[in-house]
Amino acid sequence: MKKITILILAAMCAAAAYAQDSYKEKTVFKNSDVEIRQIDERTWHGNGHLVFNESIYLVAGDSAAILIDAGTRIPGLKKIVEDIAGMPVTLVATHVHPDHTGSAVNEWDEIWINAADEVNTRQSMRDYKGTKHYLTDGQVFDLGGRKIEVIFTPGHTPGSTTFVDRDAHYGFSGDAFGSTNLLVSTNLSTQSATCSRMERFIREYDIHFFYSGHYHGNDVETPQRVSDIRAICEGVLDGTKIPVKGSNHSLPNMVEENGVKVNFSTPR
Repeated sequence: MKKITILILAAMCAAAAYAQDSYKEKTVFKNSDVEIRQIDERTWHGNGHLVFNESIYLVAGDSAAILIDAGTRIPGLKKIVEDIAGMPVTLVATHVHPDHTGSAVNEWDEIWINAADEVNTRQSMRDYKGTKHYLTDGQVFDLGGRKIEVIFTPGHTPGSTTFVDRDAHYGFSGDAFGSTNLLVSTNLSTQSATCSRMERFIREYDIHFFYSGHYHGNDVETPQRVSDIRAICEGVLDGTKIPVKGSNHSLPNMVEENGVKVNFSTPR
C-alpha cells in the first residue's frame, strides 16, 4: 500500500508541470500553504501547492458548513475555513489519500469518510486520533437552506465519494473522475458501474459539472467526461480498446481518449 501511494503521488506531481492555472474566482485568503477563492456566495475553493493543486472545498449554508477534503499539508486549516465561513466547519473526505486527508485532518476531532477506504487509513491517516464517522450512500448534510447529498463513486479508491448540491446543479467529486488523469486502483468494472450510475443521476437532477480534487480553474468534470470514462472502461472490458503501457508502475495500463487518461492494473 505504501508503494502504491507513493507512486500515485509521484505521477500526480509530474502532471503538475503541465497544469495551466486559469482561476476566475476571487482570492479571499492566501498564505504559503494554500490559496482560497470564492466560487459563489456560500462556496469556496482552496488549493495547496504540493500535489497537482490538491483541492479543498468549503461549502456553507445558513446554519452549518462542511469542508470537503483537507489537502496535503495546510497548517491552521480549521481556523482558516471557520473564519471564512463564520461558523464551525465539519470535515468530510472524498477519499482517503494523503493529498486529500493530509496532516490538517488532525485539527478536527471528527471526520466523515467512506468505510470502504479504511484500507487506506493506516497509510494516509496514520496519526489521526479523532472519531471517524462513516458516510452512507444517499446521506444528506443539511446545512440550513442548502443540502449536500452523498453519492458513493468507487473506482479511484474503494471508498471514493462525490458530494452533490442538487439545487446548485453541481458537485464535488474528488478524484472519482480523475481531473483529466484517472487512476483506478480498484478495477474498470467498478469504475464503469460508477460512471453509469452517475450518468443516470446527472440526467435525473440536471447536474452541470463537478469540481474535481485537483481543480486549477478550467478542469471541471462535465457529464461528457463521465460518459467518456465509461466508454473507455467498457471498451477495454469488451476488447474493442487496447491499452498501452503507461508511466505509472503500479497502474501500468493506460488508455487515452478525448482528453482523459485512464490508468489501471486490473480490468475486472
